[in-house]
Amino acid sequence: MQVLVIGAGVIGLAVARTAARAGHDVTVAEMTGGIANGVSSRNSEVVHGGLYYPTKSLRAKHCVRGRRMLYEYCAAHGVAYRKCGKLIVATNETELAKVESIKKQGEINGVEGLEMIGGNAARALEGELFCIGALHSPESGIVDSHGFMRALWGELEERGGMIAFETPVERMSYKAGQWQVAFGGSEPGTIAFDAVVNAAGLGAQDLARRIANYPAEKVPRLVLAKGNYFSFAGRPVFKRLVYPTPVDGGLGVHVTLDLAGRMRFGPDVEWISEETYSIDPRRADSFYERIRTYWPGLPDNSLVPDYCGIRPKLTGPGEPAADFMIAGPDAHGMPRLVNLFGIESPGLTASLSIAEDVTKMLA
Repeated sequence: MQVLVIGAGVIGLAVARTAARAGHDVTVAEMTGGIANGVSSRNSEVVHGGLYYPTKSLRAKHCVRGRRMLYEYCAAHGVAYRKCGKLIVATNETELAKVESIKKQGEINGVEGLEMIGGNAARALEGELFCIGALHSPESGIVDSHGFMRALWGELEERGGMIAFETPVERMSYKAGQWQVAFGGSEPGTIAFDAVVNAAGLGAQDLARRIANYPAEKVPRLVLAKGNYFSFAGRPVFKRLVYPTPVDGGLGVHVTLDLAGRMRFGPDVEWISEETYSIDPRRADSFYERIRTYWPGLPDNSLVPDYCGIRPKLTGPGEPAADFMIAGPDAHGMPRLVNLFGIESPGLTASLSIAEDVTKMLA
């Protein structure tokens, strides 16, 4: 089967690689000049355990299964990762009750090895930490996300697939049993495919609206939530990921580490109306305030604006977080078409699991 995947971020690459391994002839259309130039280039590279997500949600299913698949894939393909573990910390009794409920949800979701520990035990693990209790998740970790995506790309090419860069999709229609896809770019034209996967990230909704006869009511709204990161201008003081109790729209300003040993804080949640990647240095004020609840020793003037990313959310401020929306033929009635909407965190962790299900939908 001739399969077109639109978008060369981590989800698109995972789907393309999985479809190619299943024997399909796969082409990826990417509007920029390289892989991972959208949502996938601007995340914390955290491998999530699968703790927070509602029972039987797609996020719970794909995060837990995807995490196991990701670690196995990285080990087999020489992709750097570290299972450093994570502490979700509580600094008061209200937060402690919330963290205990996160543990219960994680156990329902099938997350392994979760343990509530007291403040002294947490400080024995991380000497600079202040908390009255914490949830230890030993299966959480960090990964070289770009190394992972390059490995997926390499496997795709080994299986005969290819990526067409600087090739935007302008419109699509289903005629005579095939998808007619009109491309722009330097070599515009129309090519027929048997199946299409829309993994365009922030552009997924816009692309869906350009599919002839696609039901408009099946295209969800897109809500942009920017996450800003500040780096720490000093030697790292934590060896594990440290997360505060979650906040509306995200998981709170947490300690993120990379494989080179650098320490950052973020992301926060900044609701925005249009795509922008500038960081307001004044946001550091709220970072200091939040971080010092669990790391009182954070020095003044030690946070430096680093980078930011945008979450393609389906719900806005004050609304419950939406699940992933993986819209296959059963959802919209059009054959061999899968639209992926709202694939934000834990999308990186979940990517191989999502890819497996999407590939089955194409049959």
